Order: sequence, then structure tokens, then C-alpha cells
Amino acid sequence: MFYPDTSSIAAIATPAGSGAIAVIRLSGADAFEIASRVFQPAGLEKNVCDYHTHTIHFGSIIDGKKHLDDVLLHIFRAPHSYTGENVAEISCHGSVYIQQQILQLLVKQGARLAQPGEFTLRAFLNRKMDLSRAEAVADLIASRSEAQHRIALQQMRGGVSGEIRFLREELIRFASLIELELDFSEEDVEFAGRKELLTLIETIREKISRLTESFETGNAIKNGIPVVIAGRTNVGKSTLLNVLLNEDRAIVSEIPGTTRDIIEDEIIMGGMVFRFIDTAGIRSATDAIEAEGVRRTLEKIKTSSVILYVFDVTEMKAEYLKTTIEDFRKLTSGNKSHLIPVGNKMDKSNLAETKKEFSSLGNILFISALKKLNIDLLRNKILEVSSAEAGFSGDIIISNARHWDAIVKADEALKRVEEGLTKNLTGELIAADLRMALNHLAAVTGEVSPEDLLENIFSRFCIGK
Repeated sequence: MFYPDTSSIAAIATPAGSGAIAVIRLSGADAFEIASRVFQPAGLEKNVCDYHTHTIHFGSIIDGKKHLDDVLLHIFRAPHSYTGENVAEISCHGSVYIQQQILQLLVKQGARLAQPGEFTLRAFLNRKMDLSRAEAVADLIASRSEAQHRIALQQMRGGVSGEIRFLREELIRFASLIELELDFSEEDVEFAGRKELLTLIETIREKISRLTESFETGNAIKNGIPVVIAGRTNVGKSTLLNVLLNEDRAIVSEIPGTTRDIIEDEIIMGGMVFRFIDTAGIRSATDAIEAEGVRRTLEKIKTSSVILYVFDVTEMKAEYLKTTIEDFRKLTSGNKSHLIPVGNKMDKSNLAETKKEFSSLGNILFISALKKLNIDLLRNKILEVSSAEAGFSGDIIISNARHWDAIVKADEALKRVEEGLTKNLTGELIAADLRMALNHLAAVTGEVSPEDLLENIFSRFCIGK
């Protein structure tokens, strides 16, 4: 059964494996009674059921006459706990054997094993947090960089849900007036001013537009900002990837066309995760495999946030580079990608002559991947364009695909309301679209949450959270 009941659930809340300590979490109506059957206080303390909330007690876990471990027992009384229920947390030594013995003992005493995300699900159902905040818990646990942590923390503290709740409250006021009109339809009265409602819808749609536009940035930060390393064959793309990653990730060879498939790896720079993608060299393919590699390269270029166009300064001419840059910009015209031309193999070229050759183009970074020349300048340039796009200005950023989808659908419904008001459609049609918009916005925070949606969300959580 997915929906939690009043029975007590138990799980190991710390990562799997041995460690200095481990935490076993127990939550439910009978949590304290179950804990009292296995916990023996070190002193003359009261029974576990009488302990005050937010207190810690030293003692032992006993299985009959068998002493399992000396532990600390943490008490959180409902509703002042993570789940909103009675919660007891046992901090024991981190032996895998000890953890499993205590968990099995709790199950033997009446608890059941928790399902993935069930503690957070109970917190949601007991109104300790809304659905968007609950989802942010998983994002916070999974965060690997400062930027990911910042977005998840913003959402967990109610940034997204607060914005959505504000929009809904504005709409509900007018929706209720239009619904009231329907009750008095025979009297031909108007409670909601159509011009005022139209102004409100336009304002809300502007705010929704800002939220939906932020998803591209939020999604990139959450999953890693994609940086494509593109260029002709044998210009040093794979060497550059290895230098940026500080490891031999890609095969380097003087034979043109060595890289035939996409090679990806991640690093953290400036508090953000970057997903560097080494691609097949762009040229007329000599066989079907290379042709497929070139096709994949072009697809990656179309969807990348940052494109490093690498060229060999000893072979490239300014006129050809100018044409190539224009072609790349046409290819990426539908997104907000940043193109950084990178002149490689400066160890084989005269700096003054090279700069003179490409002086008309400007904004070219000259490097030597082989000699690791100006690599820090390249990293700084990538950070510069990515940080500007990330928009760390305190604005709300959407990083959850489900939220984005719900907001887009709400906007579509509001667009129909806007058109209906302009065409003086009846209150019934306007009210129907308003209700739809409200339902889509409510889906973000979980005020409208079908069981299959909750199951899909919380099944992705780790057990113990």
C-alpha cells in the first residue's frame, strides 16, 4: 500500500555501508511504544512514552537478554516532527550488522519497513510541507554543486510554492465572483469587472512567462550545464576535453576522425556542474559510423548552452572562420547558447601574427591544449557566460519539469480566458478556463494531487527519507 496509514514505519536514514554512526528512523502512532520495548535507559529515566519532545537520551538497545548496542535516542512528538507524527531516531554505531539487527528488532516489535520517500510523503499528507517543497528535499539531497544546492534550498523554503500561491489567490478572488454571477444568471448582474479581470490575467501571464523562461536555466543547473566541444577533425578537441577534466577521458590521436561518438563527463567549476561533451569532427564522413557521429554532433550543438568551437590556428583562415561562426549561429538560433571561438595549437604559431590574422573577428581565445596554455582563461570565459545565464539575482528559478509543465498548461488556460474576455464570451466559458488554470497551478503545490502522481514522485526518493 503506497499511502501511509497510522502504523509505524522504520528505515535506516543514513547511507548504506559502515561508518562511525548510523541513524535509524521510526515514525508513527506507536513509535514511542515500540521504542520503549527495545530501549533501556542508562539511568533511572522515565519510560520512552513519557519523554519530552526534542530530547536526547542515552541507553542501550536490548533484544530480550541480548545487548545489541549503546545508542542515543532522539524524541520528536507530533506534530513537531519531520513527518508530523511521533518520531524516534536511534543513533547507533555504524556497523552494518548493528544497523540491520536494530531494524529487524523494530519490525519484530510492530513496525514495518518504510517505502522509498514514505517519511517525506507523510510530511506532505500531514501538511508539514507542500508538494513542491517535498520534491525539493530530493533535489537538495542530490545536489552536487553550490548552484544546485541554492535552487533546491530556495524551493524547499517555499520560493516556488509562495509564487504559485500568490498567483492562485489573485485568480481565486475573481473566479469566485464569476462563479457567483453564474448563480444569478437570470438576474443579468455582473460582479467581476471584465476590464479589471483582463488586466489581472495579463499581469499573471507576464509572471508565468518569467517562471517558464527560467526553466531552461534551472534545468541546465540541475542536470549540469552542457558545454559542447565542436570543430573540424584533428584540431585538438579531445586533448582539450582531457585538459579541462584533468584526466585522460578521450583517446587522442593524430589520425583524423578518431572520435566517432559523443564522449561526456562532468566537473564542478565556480559552484556549478558542467557537462563537457567531446564530439566527432565536423567534415564529410568517410563511412556510415562517422556520418552518425557527425549527425549526433550537430544535434548536441543545437541544444547546448555553451559551444566551444575549436580550430587549428595554423590551418584556419579568418574568412572561413567568420563563415563557420555565422553557420553555427544559424544552427543555434532557436536557443540561448553562447559560442566561444577557441584557437588551438598556439604552441605551433606566432602569437602576434595569429592575432593579426583574426583581429577583425575579436573575442577569440587563443590556447594550446597540449601545453595547457591559457586554459584558465578559457575556464573563466565559460564561467562568465554561464553565470550570466544562471541569473543568481534572487529571482525564482524553476528547475522541476513537472512544475514547468503545470505552469505552461495554466498559461494556456489563461490565454483562453484572455481571448474569451476580449470576445465577450459568456461567464460559463470563462469560469471553466479559470477553474482549469487554478487546477494546474494547484498541481504544483499538491493541492490537487492524484495518487499516481504522488506514487511517481515519492518512489524516486531514497528509503529513509
